Amino acid sequence: MATPSPASGEIGDYWICRTCGANRAPSDTAPADCPICEDDRQWVPRDGHHWATRGELAAEGYRTVFRPVEESVVGIGVEPGLGVGHRGVLVRTGGGNLLWDPPGFLDQDAVAEVERLGGVAVVASSHPHMYGSAVEWADLFEAEIALPEADAHWLQRPSDRVRTWSGEYRPLPGLAVVQTGGHFPGSAVLHVDEGPGALFVGDTVMVTPGGHHVTFLYSAPNRLPLPERLVRRVVSAVEPLEFDRIHGGWWEPRIEAGAKELLVRDAERYIRFLNGDLPDYD
Repeated sequence: MATPSPASGEIGDYWICRTCGANRAPSDTAPADCPICEDDRQWVPRDGHHWATRGELAAEGYRTVFRPVEESVVGIGVEPGLGVGHRGVLVRTGGGNLLWDPPGFLDQDAVAEVERLGGVAVVASSHPHMYGSAVEWADLFEAEIALPEADAHWLQRPSDRVRTWSGEYRPLPGLAVVQTGGHFPGSAVLHVDEGPGALFVGDTVMVTPGGHHVTFLYSAPNRLPLPERLVRRVVSAVEPLEFDRIHGGWWEPRIEAGAKELLVRDAERYIRFLNGDLPDYD
């Protein structure tokens, strides 16, 4: 894959949904709807949709922050929290960098820092709630947007940079994006083949508070469980991968060791609870 061109030009004053972080193209008026919020995996505030331009959020004090995550992985977040509050990561490889789960907001300082780190060759996401500012990043760095075919229609900003894929996609050396389904039909995880291996899962797999377990949800905000057949599909999709660590879609928590065995064990635990097998409960 060709090395991406250095970023040039100004960041567009695109629209950002304050509730989910989805992006829409610049326009004179705020969007009237947000399909992602209106889906039963998300929610619409009682007083309706809330959109703001990137410039408005910058004026309110929103900014991009960077923190190390692993040796070749840098986290990219937004403060204060926006949308679902997730952070993205820039995974650096000898063949180019992949931006995973980009937040909905970015600023010029973020662009300058990513350019210093080697730019962006590919933008990819775990699921539509975390498509964020994918189009803006891709336009700035002339990068590819890798979307699972099953969920590509959720991208709210049309782009000719989109490359659809199914099953598994290996965009850069040592990286694989694997379709697991679950939360969305195209929900995916990013496998980083470094050391014992790591999975970046967004909330395709939910790392629970404390970092001791994982669980599976159709909707986290609406507390809707994932059916057994879809949990087993997730486990089957990651079974061929070697990984010792799991990073969720937020700064914390994460699984630091023994992650593959823990995921398999906790999937069975989840299914037992789903089927009513509650130990020591009358």
